[in-house]
Amino acid sequence: MTQPAAGETATPTSAILLIVAACFLFACLDSSAKFLVTSGMDARFVSWARFAEHAVLAFILLRGWSRPAIFQVASIPGQIIRGMFLFGSTFCNFLALQTLQLAETISIFFFAPMVITALSGPLLGEWAGWRRWMAVAVGFVGVLVITRPGMGVLGIGHLYVTLAMLSYCFYVISTRKMSGSETPESLIFYSALAPAVLMAPTVPLYGSLPPTPLHWAVLLGLGFFGGIGHWLLINAYKRATVFALAPYPYLQMVWMVLFGWLFFADLPDRWTLGGSLIIIASGLYIVHRERMLRRAPLATPPVRSVLPAKKR
Repeated sequence: MTQPAAGETATPTSAILLIVAACFLFACLDSSAKFLVTSGMDARFVSWARFAEHAVLAFILLRGWSRPAIFQVASIPGQIIRGMFLFGSTFCNFLALQTLQLAETISIFFFAPMVITALSGPLLGEWAGWRRWMAVAVGFVGVLVITRPGMGVLGIGHLYVTLAMLSYCFYVISTRKMSGSETPESLIFYSALAPAVLMAPTVPLYGSLPPTPLHWAVLLGLGFFGGIGHWLLINAYKRATVFALAPYPYLQMVWMVLFGWLFFADLPDRWTLGGSLIIIASGLYIVHRERMLRRAPLATPPVRSVLPAKKR
């Protein structure tokens, strides 16, 4: 029987359950948003509501009234820019959901770790080796399989979800840069508060009252799904490393396919499934490669991890 490597321990079951639950809630978030935007509600208002509710929920969960010091910031502009990257990702994703299946959007979002790997060199000085660059190229092939440009499949929804994925990548990179100077609580809270405040003036222009009690319930559920999802994710990474939990966020694909079938009568075609498998395999290889580099001698410069989970 193969023995664990030095320093390697079993992944706690609690961490696995937490990250699986978080990904389930993120799938609920996207499904709820798709229901609202395809029912005629403006994506800008739906996005704002998601962050306003998230900010209130985060303040309550973190007991901000009794621990104001946890919300102190080192860089207000940095917090605002980071929050708007997350808002841009959410808004563009909600626009994409107007025309794309849930499985299509999550498949393209799974390309984010590869893009983060590519951007980490010029933006963070964390240059990838040729093996990880090959994984990035293979992952891009997976995106091409899904979108099939030139075959009449590529549409505006694919553009929106690509912009959402890119905005999310910059959100992750800015989080990485700020994590050494900002408290974790402030990163959670202000990523929701900044877009909620800045986009509030647009609510009278694009906002609309939900037409039915069901729409009200789904709209109010957005903040719960997003806020609790992030809270579960953070607690999962407190119990286990990013590398140990890396495969589990890809289970979100299962929930997205299931919810697409149950609620919208959508089933992904073989191209979407095939492209998804290519992208997932590329992402897992990048995680495996970084894990191997972290086990190298201490003289080797450490390589930071990328997060494959779709978090909005």
